[in-house]
Amino acid sequence: MSAQPAKRNLDWRLVLRIGRMAVHLLAGMATCAFIFPFIGTAKRNGHVRRWSRQLLAICNVSVQMAPGSAAPLEQGMIVCNHISWLDIFVINALYPCRFVAKAEIRDWPMAGWLVAQAGTVFIARGNKRELRNIFKGLVHALQDGQRVAFFPEGTTAAQGTLLPFHANLFEAAVDGKVLVQPFALSYVDAAGQTHPSVDFIGDMTFVQSVVNILDGKPVRARLAVLEAMPGEGAHRRELAAASHAAIGAALGIVPEAETLQEQSA
Repeated sequence: MSAQPAKRNLDWRLVLRIGRMAVHLLAGMATCAFIFPFIGTAKRNGHVRRWSRQLLAICNVSVQMAPGSAAPLEQGMIVCNHISWLDIFVINALYPCRFVAKAEIRDWPMAGWLVAQAGTVFIARGNKRELRNIFKGLVHALQDGQRVAFFPEGTTAAQGTLLPFHANLFEAAVDGKVLVQPFALSYVDAAGQTHPSVDFIGDMTFVQSVVNILDGKPVRARLAVLEAMPGEGAHRRELAAASHAAIGAALGIVPEAETLQEQSA
């Protein structure tokens, strides 16, 4: 009689974490639908900060500020390297921003709708007319005293890698005459080594990435807030290059090529 293959035991801890995350996402959707329309920016940012911290706790992610970090801007442009969907929530857990992100994020289950309601602006690649309209909106938001953030790599990259920065959106800081502040973000395990479950690259889906993180070991997100630089009177390529160099230095990454990629405006 042939032996039957062993059945894999169901990991109830993972099931519980997935359930908690789903409930938390639904609660966030309710807040966006029934509370956000009736409150101002300051109170909305308070909700975003608390909700993001709770989400990270469910995902077993703690956030640490790197020693020697600069004071964060109250208003202006924030640029950061891009590793995972966690990045938005790590930054929002500390300093809620209005994000600019690629259009694909809007298709994330539940989370895509949430980040849209939190004020995220989505950019579709190759849509020049849409990009011009978004650019005008960003300049207005910056001049209005908001904190706007985006990921100039344009996509996620594996830890230990820093892709060239697209320079086009830096022009909003030039026109808005605001400061640009780079953030350097990394994810490590308890031993301080690069965490193996966080990278969100290649053909990996959002759901697969969520399961990897929920089923993995605790994550420590390290955020270094770097010195701000003036946008007024600068050139967008200069700002992109300086931000790229600052983030690379903070992460200990020496890129093979420092060339910038420029999207058509």
